[in-house]
Amino acid sequence: MSSDRLIYLPLGGAGEIGMNAYVYGYGKPGKERLIVVDMGVAFPDMDGSPGVDLILPDIQWLKDRRDRIEAIFVTHAHEDHVGAVAHTYEALQAPIYARTFTANIARRKMSEHGHPEDAVQTVGAWPHQQGAGPFQVGFLPISHSIPESSALVIDTPEGRLIHSGDFKIDLTPGVGEAFDPALWAEVCKDGVKALVCDSTNVFSPLPGRSEATLGPDIEKLISGASGMVVATTFASNVARVKTLAVAGDKAGRSIVLLGRAMKRMVEAALETGVMKDFPNTVSPEEARGIPRENLLLLVTGSQGERRAASAQLARGKYQGIEMKEGDMFLFSSKTIPGNERGVIRIINQFSEIGVDVVDDSSGLYHVSGHANRPDLETLHDVVKPQVLIPMHGEHRHLREHVKIADAKGITGVLAVNGMMIDLSGNKPTVAEYVETGRTYLDGSVQIGALDGVVRDRIRMALNGHVTVTVILDEDDEPLGDPWVDMMGLPETGRSKAPLADVIEADLSQFLGRSKAATLRDDDKLNEGLKRAVRQSAQNEIGKKPEVTVVVSRLS
Repeated sequence: MSSDRLIYLPLGGAGEIGMNAYVYGYGKPGKERLIVVDMGVAFPDMDGSPGVDLILPDIQWLKDRRDRIEAIFVTHAHEDHVGAVAHTYEALQAPIYARTFTANIARRKMSEHGHPEDAVQTVGAWPHQQGAGPFQVGFLPISHSIPESSALVIDTPEGRLIHSGDFKIDLTPGVGEAFDPALWAEVCKDGVKALVCDSTNVFSPLPGRSEATLGPDIEKLISGASGMVVATTFASNVARVKTLAVAGDKAGRSIVLLGRAMKRMVEAALETGVMKDFPNTVSPEEARGIPRENLLLLVTGSQGERRAASAQLARGKYQGIEMKEGDMFLFSSKTIPGNERGVIRIINQFSEIGVDVVDDSSGLYHVSGHANRPDLETLHDVVKPQVLIPMHGEHRHLREHVKIADAKGITGVLAVNGMMIDLSGNKPTVAEYVETGRTYLDGSVQIGALDGVVRDRIRMALNGHVTVTVILDEDDEPLGDPWVDMMGLPETGRSKAPLADVIEADLSQFLGRSKAATLRDDDKLNEGLKRAVRQSAQNEIGKKPEVTVVVSRLS
């Protein structure tokens, strides 16, 4: 009989930033009892996933072992950690544990998708521990850019594990709990088998700055503004939203919250008590009656999202409010790599209106929610793990983090999505490789990344589309000429004749040359017509479009 083992398996978030989903298991190989840490989403882009609404981790491996899942633990309420809990609940049916603020956000998501809110259970902070099969799991407070972020203390028959979650070392975070080195030292004093650790800012060489350092500079900026001031940040960064609101309040401005997520996060923070007070706000309707130099708007859309409040203000009006020359727009945020184009588009649109845009290039108006390299090393020194497993990072981040561990005499393990690590004993090993990937939420339907839907969409976007219709009579002879409908293609090509006419003429020639055996065989006919369209289009416009053939036979 084989002995029990302790495993760690990332299904998302290791080798990418976003879509976090990590599995821990203990038991006989292939029969382990499992817990899942986080179930997050990533966001699509028009280049790689056009038309997709959200990207979810591929949880097929978990679905196949649903009866072995004890629970899902959510470290904090950012979308890349909690965003998929409702989308995957039906498939996994596991209880979800989170602290008060995160549970509030998770329940709202469950309710929106028609799932029972009581599947999300609220748990207290350390020293409370929640039993889950062979595991005892505690939420250890740590600072981040959203309230009540927690690392997980996972006690197993093989020893104690620490899953850092997203974190920074901040002793004065404003909203949410400060990092408490004494508490952490106490938790880790008897030894930690493995630290699974955030790697996002591993390449940032300077120590991170506290949220509290931003207040004076933001106050100075807003006080010196002559027109209306609009500021954007991540709605979930409640501490920053409050810093901005307090600065506006001190400058004698009325505060307006614009965007659903902004209102929802402030409400959740007040409801759950993680934020004790917040300056009085006015509605967009009331704001229209207040002089613009007395307004501060806090809006969604720091990453250039097209439907968010900031993008709509850049295009014109939003809820009756309009920006004008001499107003100021502040990005109190960092642009996530990949979102630059959308942000620059908004900056240029504001520039055309005459709005002054202030971003974080000065370093005065934003601090990261993730630990920089010196802060990562501080956590290593406090935890003193036998093994360090980097997570929450692209491959280059994970690899660099392993190098830091190795230099300090800690065993570093580079584990990317799908790599199952056996943590039993004193030497971690790769136990097996699991097929992982992504699932797309496309409208209201979940589709596999390899199903071909998005690939076809990209091909149509790149090459255009032609539909060919052919009618054959009872003797399998063409009845009239074939005709085409085109989308996304120029009307004329090299010959200056209408492209549709050129293609139709070439198709007529193809049918005229075709033997009876081809005309009787739908597959051969289909393939031949497609080839003829692509060849004709290639000659005329230098492109081979996607082709759909419709053959109608009169019987």
